[in-house]
Amino acid sequence: MAYQNPNISEALPVIRQLDEAAINRIAAGEVVERPASAVKELVENAIDAGARQVTIEYADGGKTLIRVTDDGCGIASSDLMLALSRHATSKIDGSDLLSIHTFGFRGEALPSLGAVGRLTISSRVAGQDGAEVSINGGQAGPVRPAALNGGTVVTLRNLFFATPARLKFLRTDRAEAQAIADIIKRLAMAEPFVRFILRDVSGDGPGREVFRADAEQGDMFAALQGRLAQVLGREFAENALAVDAERDGLHLTGFAALPTYSRGSAVMQYLFVNGRPVRDKLLVGALRGAYFDLLSRDRHPAAALFIDCDPTLVDVNVHPAKSEVRFRDPGIARGLIVSGLRHALADAGHRASTTVANATLGAMRPEQLTARVYQMDRPSVVARGTAYQAQAPEPGFAETAGMWARVEAQTENETATEQDAPDYPLGTARGQVHENYIVAQTATGMVIVDQHAAHERLVYEKLKHQMSENGVAAQALLIPEIVDLSASDCARLLEMADQMAGFGLGIEPFGGNAIAVRETPAILGVVDAKAMILDILDELADQNESNSLQARLEAILSRVACHGSIRSGRRMRAEEMNALLREMEATPHSGQCNHGRPTYVELKLSDIERLFGRT
Repeated sequence: MAYQNPNISEALPVIRQLDEAAINRIAAGEVVERPASAVKELVENAIDAGARQVTIEYADGGKTLIRVTDDGCGIASSDLMLALSRHATSKIDGSDLLSIHTFGFRGEALPSLGAVGRLTISSRVAGQDGAEVSINGGQAGPVRPAALNGGTVVTLRNLFFATPARLKFLRTDRAEAQAIADIIKRLAMAEPFVRFILRDVSGDGPGREVFRADAEQGDMFAALQGRLAQVLGREFAENALAVDAERDGLHLTGFAALPTYSRGSAVMQYLFVNGRPVRDKLLVGALRGAYFDLLSRDRHPAAALFIDCDPTLVDVNVHPAKSEVRFRDPGIARGLIVSGLRHALADAGHRASTTVANATLGAMRPEQLTARVYQMDRPSVVARGTAYQAQAPEPGFAETAGMWARVEAQTENETATEQDAPDYPLGTARGQVHENYIVAQTATGMVIVDQHAAHERLVYEKLKHQMSENGVAAQALLIPEIVDLSASDCARLLEMADQMAGFGLGIEPFGGNAIAVRETPAILGVVDAKAMILDILDELADQNESNSLQARLEAILSRVACHGSIRSGRRMRAEEMNALLREMEATPHSGQCNHGRPTYVELKLSDIERLFGRT
């Protein structure tokens, strides 16, 4: 039985021109999704105006009040009404939509906010009188004189009062406040030389300061590191590596954390393109790819990365919120992130994060002392030898004379050893505990090494180096496996035939939309060629690049390294332990095993003494 579509009538539809208020409300639905979106647009306008200090105040998660105060250049009184018009902006002239050097450029934020809320703009340009204008639900009032020192104050009250249905889609006040704080933190990272203050003024009273980031000084790297310490914490700044790489007009800078400073989710990943915070699947995939053989699948890297390039190489006019970008050549951007991070991580050598030592110290439970014990400075080896001589027994004690002779000999040996031994980063082996952990003494403390995990990483890096130099041996199939694909998938796969051949996977066209798999990597043994091809295609569709085959090969190498490394329970000689320590110092990524766990823990002598109350 056929049903008549209620949207189709016999009368011819009439095309109407929407009024300005309806147009602004529609645009607001794209630009202003929640209070955090309004804060983002207003703060970006303040930064574009050259502000050196921006203060953001909100109430009830931004639903009832958002106020942004800046010390920028301000808006002339004659331009206030024009600023509330759609597509009115001072940032571009409309002749070139690719050469964009500012956060905003669409001219939609202020009229959109005025269409769905009660917006008031007070501004004063240096040398002129201040002025103020208000707009409620799309209805603008007259321009009035206003008293303020300089800059601009934008006040937005009762967001979405003109579109009450949108209020039902907002989350709790706490969730909206967290979203606002996240936006401000991202913009604070993008602008380290600007001071940001975020205040919650809900309820009665002056409110409370939620976030504060004072303006940084110095060069860009020093300022960025200081700002990241304020936003992400001192631990991130201490365990992050500086990244500086360039390729084909794209410049990558920022800081990436050591693999042992990983997180259980991707919440500490911040990406910027020409200073603009973005959430781009391509860049996130590249960040993950740079760490893919250094972290397990359930761990995520932490990083704050900035890509700067000519504005013509990237399109930021993809989404009204400007949170997505499109590169002219996505492969260059992805390759720059992967190679830049790889080089930075390799240069870190055996370094592990300080949080490993902090967790170790936190796991120790020293007995609480009833009184503080004050300890003198640690004596030197020579001082200890003198003390042994002073405490030596009288000649009549035959049973202890032999012991003191051995102590004196050991003291002389320690003196010679400490004077001759170089200052190695991982120290000199002093012993082995439970046939699995090497205890080494450094100049400033001690190191505990997991011998199996450390040797596993060393063997793995050797195998990877051999594979990169000698290539991957291919195993020819007695009967080629034929895989039927769609026309687009077949073309995409054949474009990568040379790259896959380097990993031992040989494919060629077989007529129509089918391909023939003639060779597979020998190290993988018997494999399901069709499943492997489909996995590669899925990754290509998701990231425009596939590491599936490389990941499988390196997983095999990791397994081989695990079985071929020093096993737990093996007793090692002193020279073997020291050789392992020296090789760790010379091998990149040796601070973590193939699964992302630390291979050693370093404890400073001051921390150890604190455990025993030797303060």
